[in-house]
Amino acid sequence: MNSFINVEDIGDLRKALAEAQEIKNDRYKYQHLGRNKTLMMIFFNNSLRTRLSTQKAAMNLGMNVIVLDVNAGAWKLETERGVIMDGDKSEHLLEAIPVMGCYCDLIGVRSFAGLTDREYDYAETVLNQFIKYSGRPVFAMETATVHPLQAFADLITIEEHKTVERPKVVLTWAPHCRALPQAVPNSFAQWMNAADVDLVITHPEGYELDPKFIGNARVEYDQKKAFEGADFIYAKNWSNPGVTHPADYGKITSKDMSWTVDTEHMSWTNNGKFLHCLPVRRNLIVTDDVIESPNSLVIPEAANREISCSVVIKRMLEAL
Repeated sequence: MNSFINVEDIGDLRKALAEAQEIKNDRYKYQHLGRNKTLMMIFFNNSLRTRLSTQKAAMNLGMNVIVLDVNAGAWKLETERGVIMDGDKSEHLLEAIPVMGCYCDLIGVRSFAGLTDREYDYAETVLNQFIKYSGRPVFAMETATVHPLQAFADLITIEEHKTVERPKVVLTWAPHCRALPQAVPNSFAQWMNAADVDLVITHPEGYELDPKFIGNARVEYDQKKAFEGADFIYAKNWSNPGVTHPADYGKITSKDMSWTVDTEHMSWTNNGKFLHCLPVRRNLIVTDDVIESPNSLVIPEAANREISCSVVIKRMLEAL
């Protein structure tokens, strides 16, 4: 595996889930693979779970780890070609990337959407420059449009806690005070489409995700209908994807608090389990009583980030 961005990169999901369970049973089994190998983690944006879980996974596999915060202590990087660099950006990404590649064996990149230029964001401009110019295998630690390590961890969590063979999984939009990217819901929808689940996506009209991520999921604008009989509720805010109205891309076009997941919402489900990628704005996305309930899986879900990343790094090391 030379890159990890979309669900197709992981191959057979059943084998990937079995491998995840194997690693969970013995996190240091493949420590020999990373001996004398270095992972470079490059952050253009803040991180808690991704930083900690990815570093822990790499260490479990015997790797050295270098962490670079681009916005804290590094030269400011220009990402566009043709720009006269007479501003505050001292180095171009096209020189920085191959230099980074000199110092490592694998690269993880985290770079969020700017939410102003849909074409630029959905072209994955920054990530693709790393793939093209680094000379190293590259995996996404959340990009402008996807967060595959999170979605893989979500799938592992659902697999561990499902009580029926083909559970009903609902991805629900919820209100937020800031404009957030679509990466998490995009990847969640993509991975659930590839898995054996009944996926329903619910959100206010105008918040439709890109069709390539919606796939075969059913879109239901009535949140109560969507929740009925659900086994898992995955709550997440995303800003307007600009699919139906391109001028609205990246904007907050709804703050409807009736979409906040509370006890009444969960009562519509089949004793449903609650999922969220974290960090979560309490009493905007979900109420205290729901996220603190026995049916909340947010902590096991976060713990599985170490496992999903371990599978990915292991496979990349095996391919070196």
